[in-house]
Amino acid sequence: MSRRPRKDVSAQSVPRPTVSVCRGCCCGTEKIPGVDHAAQLARLRSGLEGAATVRAVECLDACEQGNVIVVQPSAEGRRAGGRPVWLGLVNDEHAEQDVITWASAGGPGLADAPDILDLYVFQPSRRVRAGLDG
Repeated sequence: MSRRPRKDVSAQSVPRPTVSVCRGCCCGTEKIPGVDHAAQLARLRSGLEGAATVRAVECLDACEQGNVIVVQPSAEGRRAGGRPVWLGLVNDEHAEQDVITWASAGGPGLADAPDILDLYVFQPSRRVRAGLDG
């Protein structure tokens, strides 16, 4: 019989949205000038530590919207009706801070996004959306 350590139940009950940060062919590169891409990712990871999972992902195939960030709901957020929210042109620290504030509060389905993020929301093609979930 194998003994696996039990997961901390209190950590499981905390809803943790996932913030996927595109770092593919355009996002996160010099093709988007004037942005310190490494610092952007570091600020998101630092600001969301313990509140959300932040992951750098390969190209999300929405290059015209670079830098792209997708805020995905936690399981609890999804049960409450939350769906992934695609944000494009996230190229300034104010937008990053709005993402941090929202995801820290629970993200899609659990907290309302700051109104200003409506300016960044876009709808990628179904094929592109399926690639993130797949």
